[in-house]
Amino acid sequence: MDYGKFVYEKTRREREARKHQKQVEIKTIKLTPKIAEFHRDLRVNRAREWLSEGKKVKVVVRFRGREITYPEIAQKLMDGVVKDLEEVGTVEQRANMEGWSMVMMLAPIG
Repeated sequence: MDYGKFVYEKTRREREARKHQKQVEIKTIKLTPKIAEFHRDLRVNRAREWLSEGKKVKVVVRFRGREITYPEIAQKLMDGVVKDLEEVGTVEQRANMEGWSMVMMLAPIG
């Protein structure tokens, strides 16, 4: 077998493998510690739809100004989001601080 044919077959196999890969889409919902209950529910319902479609959801609580001195408020908010979405998703990455925001990743069940 000549080298050109070998390289062609190899690239063809790689292209086929890429075609059958499953891409996981990550969607983001952004919250603030002072968010109103109504707006939080809107974003949680949107996240519920995405999780039921099989997409991962990244929950971000962004701090502004002196809000950063009260991370427990954001932690309580994150726990409420997890509780609301426990029937459609699981926590893939626990909530942790990254600069001025607290980030958590949710993955769909199954």
